[in-house]
Amino acid sequence: MKLVVVSAGLSVPSSTRLLADRLAAAVDRKAGPAVDIQVVELRELAVDIAHNLTNGFPGRKLADALDAVTRADGLIVVTPVFSASYSGLFKSFFDVLEKDALAGKPVLVAATGGSARHSLVLEHAMRPLFAYLRAVVVPTAVYAASEDWGAEGLAERIERAAGELTALVSGLSGLSAQRPPVPKPLAGGFEVVPFEQQLNALRS
Repeated sequence: MKLVVVSAGLSVPSSTRLLADRLAAAVDRKAGPAVDIQVVELRELAVDIAHNLTNGFPGRKLADALDAVTRADGLIVVTPVFSASYSGLFKSFFDVLEKDALAGKPVLVAATGGSARHSLVLEHAMRPLFAYLRAVVVPTAVYAASEDWGAEGLAERIERAAGELTALVSGLSGLSAQRPPVPKPLAGGFEVVPFEQQLNALRS
């Protein structure tokens, strides 16, 4: 499994890169030793991306990054939120990618921001972008505001999203492993009957 992580963080250290690394580590734990992870730092490619936008040709480093993304089995893409959307650098990278490069490719989308109020960027900007590029976006997107680091919930969202990406890359057989277990009978003599079983009983 070849996993490419695209991080659009600009600062060093970067909370965007930190979130990208945690997502990649979670996929690595779930996918096992067969996973090959490559990180693409867009900050280091900013000039090459600008040149590609103006002259139509990628430099060597950008061409290598675009090739890695195109050949990946799955992607993790993480951007900081600027002006209520993904960063211009993040969008520009995917603007210079070949238009069919992400068709059918599983993608986990994530973002960081200073306020939880921007968390809908995942649904109103990132998910539509990758749907337009015909990628397969995992159901759980991950947003980390400043107050989320060290708080409850972020680690669970990372694990859930990583599990969904791993399952998509592995195929539909992996999705069944993500389903919650069938509940056991409750104490006190009550038994929970699965809804499908109740429907089948009504049909007979």
